[in-house]
Amino acid sequence: MENKKTDQANLEKRKGVFFQLGLVIALSLVLIAFEWSNTGLSTNEFDIGVTNDIIDEIIPITRQEQPEPEKPPLPIVADILSIVDDDVEIEDELIIDDTEIDIDSEIPILNIDVEEPEEDETKIFIVVEDMPSFQGKGQDGFRNWISKNLRYPEIAAENRISGRVYVRFVVEPDGSVNNVEIVRGVDPALDKEALRVVSSSPKWIPGKQRGKPVRVAYTFPISFVLK
Repeated sequence: MENKKTDQANLEKRKGVFFQLGLVIALSLVLIAFEWSNTGLSTNEFDIGVTNDIIDEIIPITRQEQPEPEKPPLPIVADILSIVDDDVEIEDELIIDDTEIDIDSEIPILNIDVEEPEEDETKIFIVVEDMPSFQGKGQDGFRNWISKNLRYPEIAAENRISGRVYVRFVVEPDGSVNNVEIVRGVDPALDKEALRVVSSSPKWIPGKQRGKPVRVAYTFPISFVLK
């Protein structure tokens, strides 16, 4: 294939000229850069000794020592002695009567009655000096009486219901049983029978506090057992 370019349009012949021209231009730019940096550094204000002057003008910080405050002198306590002449007469004299004590003299003794605090009749005790007793037989006597007078409810027996019912009541100062209530029940039929049998209890021997009958609260378990 033939080359259609003319000799004037062919750049290969001028390649060496262009290369030398580029080197000249690059060298010129390097020289101009060096000249520019040297002239700029000569006008820098930090090269004319400004830093040294600033350091010399710094004033050192000093602290003034304050004297310690003087302590006030301690007061001197001096004993003041008053000298009295021996010839001064004392007007107030202690007169002691020489009286003999009669051994046979009677000294009256006053009888002071100390009233003991009265116990509140409405107060209910849980523990007293003398606990209530059922006809002098205690808890065992009351348990035996309940077992003889207890009636097992038919509806509870048919449904095979059993258990232990806890009943609380108050033994009054006259020995009667009052304020009967269920503390922990099992079945309505059993609870009702327990209330009935305790309410029908005969009189107890009341409890005493400081020798006086008082109200005492009692909690008693009643067992319902199927045979």
